[in-house]
Amino acid sequence: MDNLRGIESFVKAVEAGSIAAAARLLGISAAAASQNIARLESQLGTRLLTRTTRSLRLTDSGELYYNRVHSLINELENAKDAVTALSGEPQGRLCIASTAAFGRHVLAALAPVFNRRYPRIALEIITTDRSVNHIQEMVDVSIRIKQQLEEGLVARRIAAIPLIFCAAPAYLERMGKPQTPEDLINHDCLMFRVPANGRILPWGFVRESVRFDAPVRTAMVSDDIDVLARLAASGGGIARLAAFVARSYVERGELEEIFVPAPDDSSNQIYAVAEPLDVYISLRDRHELTPKVRAFIDFLVEAIPIEWRVKGVEPEKLA
Repeated sequence: MDNLRGIESFVKAVEAGSIAAAARLLGISAAAASQNIARLESQLGTRLLTRTTRSLRLTDSGELYYNRVHSLINELENAKDAVTALSGEPQGRLCIASTAAFGRHVLAALAPVFNRRYPRIALEIITTDRSVNHIQEMVDVSIRIKQQLEEGLVARRIAAIPLIFCAAPAYLERMGKPQTPEDLINHDCLMFRVPANGRILPWGFVRESVRFDAPVRTAMVSDDIDVLARLAASGGGIARLAAFVARSYVERGELEEIFVPAPDDSSNQIYAVAEPLDVYISLRDRHELTPKVRAFIDFLVEAIPIEWRVKGVEPEKLA
């Protein structure tokens, strides 16, 4: 097909938001991408894009054409990946965007193992809690918590990680240890603000199958989990931390767990259980489930601790 390069440049420009971004995705110059689109428009006898110095907009003809051809480009890319996988091991660049804490404490330790297993995959890791545009930032797959998921993504829950409430021993000696979630209203609570939407995450519990948010007295807020951990270890108050962040602090004695029944507790007290941290693998669409992406997802599900795992489910479209 003589105009395949033009179709590819056109589709990538629409999805990436600019001809320059499309050129980066295709590994060609912006001038070459622009010429490819111009030749396509000439062959079709109609303008597909309205270009300005700052924006790119589909014409009516362009929108109709894009809706018909964009799946073709995705299928061609998948076909190439499938043939490559058939003839050998997965290969190529694989960009993973992860929440900052999961990237630092979990993914960074696992990545070298993945790299040794798949040496022909060039891994790039972006650690951030902001919103990530899969197309513009050339991200193949992202790892998000439930509160960071966006409409239109295809997501699969891969882990339910325990959340640990903890504080420095000196703080608990000074202020006392809360016995129930309702006691948190009388303590200095260190809260996490989600950078993607600016919301402060509530502290959820489940008691007798009923979910509720604990009342809190906010002392300090941060958009970085590791900062909250250091604040807690320095005596700043009570923090809610994922197990992969909290464990090392607890083992060193810098933080002490809260809401943990004593081993010999024989009372009839009904305890509240902290909601886990649900972690998702996210793709732009099912066309992005290429051999290298599938290899990474299978590896990650296999590598995370057994106690975090959830039963596998098919990816579902988020509402």
